[in-house]
Amino acid sequence: MPTDDRITVNPQQCGGRPCVRGMRIRVSDVLDLLAAGLTHAEVVAELPDLEPADVVACLRYASAQADRPGAAA
Repeated sequence: MPTDDRITVNPQQCGGRPCVRGMRIRVSDVLDLLAAGLTHAEVVAELPDLEPADVVACLRYASAQADRPGAAA
C-alpha cells in the first residue's frame, strides 16, 4: 500500500516489489544503503535518479509496513 505517489507497485516490474516513482529502484535498495550507513545525500549521490523526497518516502513506506498487524519483527 503506497504512502504517496512516489512509491509504486507494479506486478510487471521488479517482481512486484515497491519501487520509487515507477523506476527500477526498489524501496529495499534505498533502505539497504541507509542501513549500510549512507546519509540521505549519499543515497541520492549513489542513485542519481532519486530526489531527496524519494528517500523520505521510502522510510515512510517502510514505517507503514512495519506498523501493519502481523508484520515480521
